[in-house]
Amino acid sequence: MAKKFLSKADVAKKLKVSERVVQEMIASGTFETKLVGKSIKIDEDSLNEWLENLNETDEKLLALKRVICHFEEYMRPENIFLDFAAENKFDAIRILSEKAKDLKLVRDARWLYEVVVAREELISTAIGHGVALLHPRHLHPSKIKAPSILFGRSSVPVDFDAPDYQPVNIFFMLLLHNDKQHLFSLSYISKLIMNPEVLAAFSSASSKEDIHQLLTILPEQNSK
Repeated sequence: MAKKFLSKADVAKKLKVSERVVQEMIASGTFETKLVGKSIKIDEDSLNEWLENLNETDEKLLALKRVICHFEEYMRPENIFLDFAAENKFDAIRILSEKAKDLKLVRDARWLYEVVVAREELISTAIGHGVALLHPRHLHPSKIKAPSILFGRSSVPVDFDAPDYQPVNIFFMLLLHNDKQHLFSLSYISKLIMNPEVLAAFSSASSKEDIHQLLTILPEQNSK
């Protein structure tokens, strides 16, 4: 029987990861491949054999890659904004609300600004260490085009009524559709910022690409 070869997209769908992850696995020799025209195809038997023989460590690593790929659905490089000038917490919220409109994630920047400010008036979303997790009080799937997260860094930290009394310069704006997405994202971001090296790098990274890598790199790599 002739061998069957799959595209990177097919393998990504089967493994529930991104094509970038599949490409990394190909580069590391995880699967047998074949060049068909200008495209690399993966031998289906090789893929199935690899899945059948996963050890516990590999299974955990695959699960972790799936989590990261899931987060990447919300956190795209174009959602990262570095070193904007905010005079205070409300100015930071305004700037990110306007960025969300520019990305066509919402139709009305003023609406987004008002619902995020309303959430802040209940209790600050600053969590300490110079970070705030901005979000509306209620979920608004009809108002938000696609579940997304924005990352913003202000050039000068601003007072945000943080529990540690420290000013904030790192902002995540969570624009999600349901509780599952929201809780997953809060958990993912919280684990990232618990790493002091990653947290420091958020303030020192010089490009969107560097920030995106910090947000989507494996935790064991982040800890190096």
